[in-house]
Amino acid sequence: MSDKDERKGYWYGLESRKQMGAVDVLNALRDYRTAEADMRRRTRASMGMGETDLLALGYLLEAERAGREVGPKELAVRLGVTSASMTSLVDRLVRSGYVTREPHPTDRRALILRPTPGSDQEVRSTLGDMHSRMMEAAETLSSKDSAVVVEFLRRMRKAIDSVSSS
Repeated sequence: MSDKDERKGYWYGLESRKQMGAVDVLNALRDYRTAEADMRRRTRASMGMGETDLLALGYLLEAERAGREVGPKELAVRLGVTSASMTSLVDRLVRSGYVTREPHPTDRRALILRPTPGSDQEVRSTLGDMHSRMMEAAETLSSKDSAVVVEFLRRMRKAIDSVSSS
């Protein structure tokens, strides 16, 4: 394999074998992110949803499992969308049968958003096998290796979170 093949997609030269190993790791991480993005696209297509819709449904399912109630305002903040966009998003999710609007139990001006039982089942049937295969792969790691991977991914997240938007 040539130097060019080993650093595919990266614009800097390799000074040492250590850097070459780091580039291999970054290439594997990029390949994983590409595969994950493709899986999300296929999932959205099979469920007839956009990216934000799927993120919203995932957040609502997670909140329900945790026993938390979520209103449109909290969901808008979580997704970083305007209240007008949130209204359209909730309308779509309700119309497609993934979410219900319910009155808040103590604040008659507020609403609670709940995923329908069918939406939970559809997400589970769509993603369940993939999650099982991912868990099987993760379970092959020793405790020490798991700790190394988790720490590496936390450092990678910190590295990308520090990139400014300016």
